Amino acid sequence: MDKAFSVVEEETVYQGFFSLIRYRFRHTLYRGGWSEVLERELFHRGRCVAVIPYDPRRDRVVLIEQFRVGAMKTEQDPWLLEIVAGAIEEGEEPPEVAHREALEEAGCTLDELIPIYEFFTTPGGCSEKLTLFCGIVDASQIGGHYGLPEEQEDIWVRVVDYQDAIDLLAQGKIDSAIPIVALQWLALNRDQLRTRYGALNDPGL
Repeated sequence: MDKAFSVVEEETVYQGFFSLIRYRFRHTLYRGGWSEVLERELFHRGRCVAVIPYDPRRDRVVLIEQFRVGAMKTEQDPWLLEIVAGAIEEGEEPPEVAHREALEEAGCTLDELIPIYEFFTTPGGCSEKLTLFCGIVDASQIGGHYGLPEEQEDIWVRVVDYQDAIDLLAQGKIDSAIPIVALQWLALNRDQLRTRYGALNDPGL
């Protein structure tokens, strides 16, 4: 099958903090031929970065907590446990955004960045593609209240033991997709990271 699509019409119906674009389009079908003209709204977000700060020597994870409008229309608390994240502006590269956002949102200086994945977060209706990193940190002095006032950010930074973070995940208390992916990656790679940074061979930790 030769895959193809054709945009019939594109209209920006809203432009604000995000943009909303209405598309009319057709695409080829697995059974052959073309689909009818479909109409869909696309929530345009663009490229973003997220980073899970991890201290392999102390086996501690840095989480952030903040109010999320997307969770307002549910029965749960809209203050969600997440990881550091932010949008890539024009001319920026993912690593520099990771360093900037870690400092702004969590007061973290990242000693090293380890690429994890690049993936679409919600491709059914949003264009956001995310670059995910693990950031190696010294978590001994991290914690407290952060965020940029000019961006109306109000962020509480929590440093938790690795096992506590996994327990929060297992209990459903971390229910945002990006930190779930990051913590599952960390669970698979934790021993390797601790060996690499000497933690498993250091009796003082």
